[in-house]
Amino acid sequence: MDSHPPSAEQPESAVPTPARWWRTWWRSLSPHRQDRFAALAPLAAVLMFLAAIIAAFWYLRAEEVEREKEALKRDVEYAQQRVRLRLLERQEQIMRIARDLSNQDLERADFVARAEGLISQYPELQAITWIDERGRIRASHAAPTVTSGQLRVAGEVLKAGETADTFGLARDLQQPVYAQPTGSSGEAAPLLQLQVPLSSQGKFGGVVLSEYSIDSLLRYGTPTEVLARYAVTLLDGNDHVLAGTPLAPRPGARLPWTAKANGYEVPVSPVGNGLVLRAQAYRTSLGVVGSGLFWLVGTLSVMTAWLLIATWRHTRRRMQAQQALVAETNFRRAMENSMLTGMRALDMEGRITYVNAAFCQMTGWTEAELVGQTPPFSYWPEGEYETLHARLRDELSGRAMIGGFQMRVKRRNGTLFDARLYVSPLVDARGQQAGWMTSMTDITEPNRVREQLTASHERFTIVLEALDASVSVAPLGSEELLFANRLYRQWFGSQTNGHLQLVAQAGVLPAPRDSGVEDEDGLMGLPTDTLTSARSENAEIYLPDLGKWLEVRSRYLNWVDGRLAQMVIATDITPRRLAEEQAARQAERAQSVSRLITMGEMASSVAHELNQPLTAISNYCSGMVSRIESGQITQDALLSALSKTAHQAQRAGQIIQRIRAFVKRSEPNRQLADVAGMVAEAVELADIELRRHNVRLTHYVAARLPKVMADTILIEQVLVNLMKNGAESIAHAHRPPAHRSVELRVVPRQVDGRDVIEFTVQDTGKGLAPEVLAHLFEAFFSTKSEGMGMGLNLCRSIVESHQGRMHAENLYNGTEVTGCRFTFWLPLADAADATMNTVATSTSTPRTTA
Repeated sequence: MDSHPPSAEQPESAVPTPARWWRTWWRSLSPHRQDRFAALAPLAAVLMFLAAIIAAFWYLRAEEVEREKEALKRDVEYAQQRVRLRLLERQEQIMRIARDLSNQDLERADFVARAEGLISQYPELQAITWIDERGRIRASHAAPTVTSGQLRVAGEVLKAGETADTFGLARDLQQPVYAQPTGSSGEAAPLLQLQVPLSSQGKFGGVVLSEYSIDSLLRYGTPTEVLARYAVTLLDGNDHVLAGTPLAPRPGARLPWTAKANGYEVPVSPVGNGLVLRAQAYRTSLGVVGSGLFWLVGTLSVMTAWLLIATWRHTRRRMQAQQALVAETNFRRAMENSMLTGMRALDMEGRITYVNAAFCQMTGWTEAELVGQTPPFSYWPEGEYETLHARLRDELSGRAMIGGFQMRVKRRNGTLFDARLYVSPLVDARGQQAGWMTSMTDITEPNRVREQLTASHERFTIVLEALDASVSVAPLGSEELLFANRLYRQWFGSQTNGHLQLVAQAGVLPAPRDSGVEDEDGLMGLPTDTLTSARSENAEIYLPDLGKWLEVRSRYLNWVDGRLAQMVIATDITPRRLAEEQAARQAERAQSVSRLITMGEMASSVAHELNQPLTAISNYCSGMVSRIESGQITQDALLSALSKTAHQAQRAGQIIQRIRAFVKRSEPNRQLADVAGMVAEAVELADIELRRHNVRLTHYVAARLPKVMADTILIEQVLVNLMKNGAESIAHAHRPPAHRSVELRVVPRQVDGRDVIEFTVQDTGKGLAPEVLAHLFEAFFSTKSEGMGMGLNLCRSIVESHQGRMHAENLYNGTEVTGCRFTFWLPLADAADATMNTVATSTSTPRTTA
């Protein structure tokens, strides 16, 4: 025992006011009333327990219903997105057919073949019909499931009705139009219609009518996991069921939440409010669960009442035992002599009347020598008499400190030790104060440990205050700041706002995972592993108020009082971030300059390429002018010449547009890119320069290559630079025409266990010297007298920024160098990149044909 508690009997002035009032009220009651209150206490506890259980049951039920509603809403919106994407995919395919019809690239037989292919591939497509501008059906193909009343025969004219109205709306708007015809009772289920207008040279040329089975759209467009959990239906604008089977109200439902199914509905875009997706959660029986909880609560209440009654009976027996306990008081007082705490008793005049064995052992004097002494006592140090006399007067006057006081005690051999004394009134058997009881504990060792801890804390504080990083500690779920060093106080003051701001901006706590379990734990937002393990999380954030970039590191720890706390260390990394941003800007400028230099070197070839369509345009115009002046041109010949002139102008515009897209300065834009299309753009752009050097270009691209995550402009820049360098190497080597070729190959490969796309550019030049190969990709190293030495360095930087690699090697025929091969590879897009690109595509607004 470190201390001796005060006596149970204290003066009325020392008792707090509420406790004193309760004690006075309780003593004013008769023993009979006290027994009645003691008997009613268990019953009151049982009622309070029942009320708490019922309130908790209703609260948990409300929370469960709310979670079910949120899960239903999330699943319905996911299903609506899937149905919407399916409609948009079919719309894009129908629009391709309409575009080909508008361009007169499809005949009737080809149209029927493509329609048949789409209908056989996609079960929701029931019929595809070609209708001309007069409303006459040119061609149509329908699925076998379409009824005879819904078939459209070639040569018929649209009858007045909703299909004809939608035809007129598509003609007026020149945009795809969805319609939901209504069917009379007894007829087959109506089909969802999409009419895509045909436009030939700005004139309306009819529509392509596609009809969808709403039931198949629901069956194949809605995810299977949603269909398994909910009763999913498609409704029209008048709330009529078009597909699916809704849940009927539960007959004989007695509880409010069992009368109606939990449902949620949302319009299906792009159809709009004319097609609504509704899902109703399948109801589960709550009778067994509810009854089980009710009987469990009832059983617990009965058991609690029985336990409380048993406690009351035990209290009665305890009161009987208390009377016997008074007889044992003298025995328990005798036991104090065996305590390790020193006990001393003083009378009202301050004379020692009792000391126990522990007190004598601490001081070194015997009981006979100490009992009867008056101040100054023999164990008082000589130099502290005045102070100890003042404290003794405070003790005798009742002004002793509740927490005790510390003093120095002298042993018989003259040594000193630190002790803590607790003083309490000494009351005799008649309830009258007979003196003061003092307990003394040796605290020399605790004081020594406390001084060492204080010195260690000061050293620790000095180190933390001198750090060039902000350090703060705060408990979880509280706004109290447990610790903050000098730099934190300099940045954020002495409040916890800065700590919370760093935690919020850095996103230190991981996001809670949706495990699908209905009964969620309140601590699900915390990490699942040990919080106080040696684990930290880093993030870089920008604080506008400070104008600084900070690297924030955090970890969880157990504070000295046992609470779970979070330590945040913020380091100023503004100079590093500024240097990184400046380096990125310099690299971007270098890439733009490289593209401009490349196009500058290709200027003459580009001018030659543009001269051909411009010369053709001039010749066509001159010929038309001369024939018009002589009156020897017909309208058909004039239209043919104008069409050829427009084609040459479009060709010139495409050349200029491609060059402009290549050389313009833009931010890096990595996205899912088609390798074949990217290579085709680069080949068409580089072919101009290769023809100028009289170099033949051959390229091979493997079929069905997967997509890569890349910036197409930057990769095209790499390919153009490599092909142009190959052509220049061939020109400098003066190869004969039969050996002047550059070959580009794009094939899939595996590098270090990773699936990649390999790009190879191979020329027939004179190759590279060994000393050139050693410094080939270094900045400002060039073998050209007019070169800057940045082309290949930028190419390698671009490839490595796409997580790829580039290398070069000479080609040999025996000992003779026959050319050079540059190879680089790019990794395939992973599932996360593909998902992000799909989501971005699905959320974008679909284009419509004007």
